[in-house]
Amino acid sequence: MNAALAEGAIPSDPKAWKIGFVGYGEVGRILSEDLRALGLSVSAYDIKLGGAGQEPMRDHAAGHGVVLEPSAAALAASVDFIVSAVTASQAVAVAEACAPAVRRGAFFLDFNSASPGAKQQAGAIIDAAGGRYVEGAVMTSLPPYRIRVPLLLGGEHARALEPCLTTLGFDAKAVADRLGVASATRMCRSVMIKGLEAMVIESFTTARAYGVEREVLASLAETFPGIDWEKQGDYFFMRVIQHGRRRAEEMREAAQTVREAGLEPWSASGTADRQAWVADRADEALFGERSKAGRPWREHADRILNQIAAERGKR
Repeated sequence: MNAALAEGAIPSDPKAWKIGFVGYGEVGRILSEDLRALGLSVSAYDIKLGGAGQEPMRDHAAGHGVVLEPSAAALAASVDFIVSAVTASQAVAVAEACAPAVRRGAFFLDFNSASPGAKQQAGAIIDAAGGRYVEGAVMTSLPPYRIRVPLLLGGEHARALEPCLTTLGFDAKAVADRLGVASATRMCRSVMIKGLEAMVIESFTTARAYGVEREVLASLAETFPGIDWEKQGDYFFMRVIQHGRRRAEEMREAAQTVREAGLEPWSASGTADRQAWVADRADEALFGERSKAGRPWREHADRILNQIAAERGKR
């Protein structure tokens, strides 16, 4: 047994917990702000600490009283409740990094948009080390809701964690004692939502190239009268420009979820490719600063089309 497992019991009152985030991106920062506002002790570790681009994380931590740890293991050894909020492909790697130091009885909430198979693998690692693994599936965009974002929980320890999260202000609901159910719900939703994002970018940009965007949007409005397609286009372009890399990884996991069900993931794989394609161009600063991507979708489409025209002219 490692030394960390022999440490004191986890406090029964969640408001006395020390909480640690592995991953200090958008999710980690928003949730840490809300938990710190309640007076809770919060720490974080991110693989990007120590490298280029770490300053925003360090500035945020200093401004909100979040302690930055040197490693995932150091964080796991010092907290009562671990939240894994990294890119989807790293879900199992985080569990492996935390397991040697996780405290006995500590909850490990996997916030990552990973496939049911990945969640089951991560869960086996944490539970074998003495922790209590719970899968979490965030069911909509986090920023508008913050800590109150609808969250589905799954796994053997989900029902024990649910009232604790409610006490901390989360809108959490245990839906299954079996790992994979909550994540499958999230992944199937993502096939639709992230797929719609990719289709809008592809359809609207192509319509712009042919000069038929007005007719296309009018037809969509007639078919789906409850949606403002102009605003939806602006929003989808912005979110994919800002978070396309993370979305592409999530859709690789969604594709794996489809495969685990026995289907070939044509739609999910295509969505992942389109999300990554936009992310590549955002990395090249085609759309300017990501934080200022909330411009009309036509401006973004024109930049894409201008780049395509320039590339064709070089051939």
